[in-house]
Amino acid sequence: MTTAPEILRYSAFAATPEGGNPAGVVLDADGLDETRMQRIAAEVGYAETAFATPVPGASGHHRVRYWSPAAEVPFCGHATVATAVALAERDGAGTVVFETAAGSISMESFADADGRVTVSFTSVEPQVRDLDVRVRDRLLDLLGLVPSDLDPRFPARESFAGNWHPILVIADREVFHQFRFSPPEVAALMREQGWLGTVTVLYGEDPADLEARNLFPVGRITEDPATGSAAASTGAYLRAQGFPGTSVRIRQGRHVGRPSELLVAIPETGGIVVSGGATPIS
Repeated sequence: MTTAPEILRYSAFAATPEGGNPAGVVLDADGLDETRMQRIAAEVGYAETAFATPVPGASGHHRVRYWSPAAEVPFCGHATVATAVALAERDGAGTVVFETAAGSISMESFADADGRVTVSFTSVEPQVRDLDVRVRDRLLDLLGLVPSDLDPRFPARESFAGNWHPILVIADREVFHQFRFSPPEVAALMREQGWLGTVTVLYGEDPADLEARNLFPVGRITEDPATGSAAASTGAYLRAQGFPGTSVRIRQGRHVGRPSELLVAIPETGGIVVSGGATPIS
């Protein structure tokens, strides 16, 4: 008889007790095949569930796979944070390395005097590329937007720090808050373009303090409340655009009633660092 794995549930990057992005976590997932992982992720029903397995002979290294209710994804930031917090609560804070389909992710966890754990992860080496103008205009049209709605300081581009994210920066606050879209049509474009993460839509007069909406209909979640991979990709995008700062605060989740906050550190070179915590869900 096969033993059912323990499924932990955490909310990552919460800005309020009701906020954050929920993730499922299965530690010691050795023995679970892809069919079972997909079934568990669908039953949990969160945007992603992470499955961690210790790497034999490599202390502190874990092979981690991420599944949405619909499919496997290469990387998920909020589930990464949730998994690192779960491991720190079980094994103690410190350094761990996650071997993911997107590459190796280094994690640092810290516990305060009350035992609350904060995690920072360093993304894989980022890439930023131009977004084909025809694809940009198709995406804008699906969101009910036009090119003149974009902030002229920040052209639409694609950015990768674990997943490819198209990044749109909106010039007007009200347009950012009010745009609407058809999830099935956006999901179809995302599948066509190989966007396994989110469509990242940003607003902010100050690039060091941004509000984000991350659309994720390809994962059966219309809009994500907190997206670590998109935060890392946003940091990479800003660096490629010549942003002179070294840190960014990203607020997300207001539109789905789960306020979240992600802190992003942007070094001169290398991976982008994203920090936050996660709390167990009863």
